[in-house]
Order: sequence, then structure tokens, then C-alpha cells
Amino acid sequence: QVQLVESGGGLVQAGDSLRLSCAASGRTSSRYAMGWFRQPPGKEREFVAGIAWSGTSIGYADSVKGRFTISRDNAKNTVYLQMNSLKPEDTAVYYCAHDKNPYGESRLTGMKYWGKGTLVTVSS
Repeated sequence: QVQLVESGGGLVQAGDSLRLSCAASGRTSSRYAMGWFRQPPGKEREFVAGIAWSGTSIGYADSVKGRFTISRDNAKNTVYLQMNSLKPEDTAVYYCAHDKNPYGESRLTGMKYWGKGTLVTVSS
């Protein structure tokens, strides 16, 4: 089992920045891909950004490319999402995800563990 705890959400204005963190504990290591998904109000959960186990492969949703940056600190078993130039349409609950199987790629298309989520609200 893997436990994921997100932090860093909040209420900001359009154009502001936020940094989300996700600390993993339990059966985790640098061999697992991690990433972020989000669920806007009334919509389905969607992929935001992911980083492969190697750290050399990173993927982003088109809607956040150039504004969001994902990174990981394997020594701390933590993944970060730096969000710049936030827009009202970025408003969502952001979930941290951790692959259940090792050596996965950045899109995290396989089975995953999920955090409980952190709310990001961007006002116009």
C-alpha cells in the first residue's frame, strides 16, 4: 500500500502561482511514476502532469503546458506541481497519483493509488 498526502491548495486570483506537494509513504520508491490529475466542478477527472519513474520522461496536458511544472524529489518521496499563470478554468480538486506497478511512464495510464485531493480555486 501507498499513502499519498497532498498540500498547497487554496484560493488565488487569476495570474497567481501555487505549488502543490504530494508526499508518498509506504511501499514507494523512485521506481514508480507519479503525477497529478484534477477534477473540475461537474466534470470528470483528467490528467494534468506526470513524471516517469526515471524522472527523464515528463508529460503534460495541453491545457497546462508552459504554465505548470512537475518535479520529484526521490529522497523525500515527494512530487511537486508548480502552477504559474493560473486561470479560472484551472479551478479543480487536484489529486496526486502513484503507479501501482513500477517502471511506468509519465501518463500514468495503469492502476494507481490516489491521494484525497486538495482544492485549488482561481478567481477572475
